[in-house]
Amino acid sequence: MDVGAMALRITKKFEFSASHQLTGLPDGHQCARLHGHNYVVELELGAAVADLTRTGFVRDYGDLSIFKTWIDKTIDHQHLNDIITDNPTAEHLAMWIYNHWVQDFPELTSVRISETPKTWAEYRP
Repeated sequence: MDVGAMALRITKKFEFSASHQLTGLPDGHQCARLHGHNYVVELELGAAVADLTRTGFVRDYGDLSIFKTWIDKTIDHQHLNDIITDNPTAEHLAMWIYNHWVQDFPELTSVRISETPKTWAEYRP
């Protein structure tokens, strides 16, 4: 579906805590040390008006409960370096989540990740 044709978008926020340690940084960089974050993940789904469900949804928010279950079982209170093959930056995490879930949620238009209240990374293919 043409992203430009999507007139309606919904988002849902999820939270989890995890640790990571980034590689390839200069000596002394704070992110090179083992540390953790209270992450916020926002899934955005979109649809054209003609593609809404019979009820009028882009997708029922209740359908996203399987994503929360997956977060709880897969990445909550885990060390992201052990789970993600790329350096576990917020950018890579957003792409990883998108690529993992776009088959289940074809309406998925972006994944946003926050590591701190003031920072966000977004993957919007």
